[in-house]
Amino acid sequence: MPIDPHLLALFTVTTIIAMITPGPDMLFVLGCGMRGGPRAGLLATAGVATSEAIHVAVAAAGLAALFEAVPIAFTVVRIVGAAYLIYLGVQAIRNRDDSPLEVAVGGGSMSGRRAYLSGLMTNLLNPKMVTFTIAFLPQFINPSLGQVWLQFAILGVILIAMEFVVDGAVGVLAGRIGGWLRHRRAARRRIDVATGGIFVGLGVKLALEQR
Repeated sequence: MPIDPHLLALFTVTTIIAMITPGPDMLFVLGCGMRGGPRAGLLATAGVATSEAIHVAVAAAGLAALFEAVPIAFTVVRIVGAAYLIYLGVQAIRNRDDSPLEVAVGGGSMSGRRAYLSGLMTNLLNPKMVTFTIAFLPQFINPSLGQVWLQFAILGVILIAMEFVVDGAVGVLAGRIGGWLRHRRAARRRIDVATGGIFVGLGVKLALEQR
C-alpha cells in the first residue's frame, strides 16, 4: 500500500471532523443552494472541490512557498478574495425580480454556471485554504514509503470526496428549502438578502483576518 494505513485512518477522521464544522465553504454553498436550488448547491460544491484539487496540486508541488518568500502576495490574494465575496453579497442584496440575470436553475436566481464559477473563485482566492492544505496534508505523508506524489493524490481524493458528501448535502437541502420558499415573493427577497449578508460577512471576515 503506497500510504501508511494508520495515517490514512487518522487523516480520514480528522477530515470528517473538519468538514462537518461550519466554515466559509459550507456557508457559501448554503447561500448558493438557497438562491439557485439543489443543482446550484451541488455545482457550487463542485466549484469548491475543483479549487481544492488545485490547492492539493499546489501543495504537492510546493509552489505555495511563494507566500513565504513574498509575504505581500498572501495579503494581495486575501484582499482580492474578500472583495470578490463582498461583490457577490452586494449583488445578491440588490437583486430584483426584473434585473437582468442569467437563466436560473430550478426557478432560483443563481444559474448553475455562476454557482460553479463562484464556488471555484471564492475558494481559489482564499490563500488560507492554500496554506491550510500545505500545512495539513504533509502531516499524513510518510516519505519513507516513497511515491510522495501518489500519497498526496490519495489524500486529495479523500478530501474532495468528503467535500462533495458534506457540502453537497448542505447545498441540496438548502436548495429544497429555498425552492419551497421561492414560491412566496416576500420570502424570496429575504433569501436574497440573507444570502447577500452571508457573502458580505464572509468577505469582511476574510479581509480582517490576520495571517
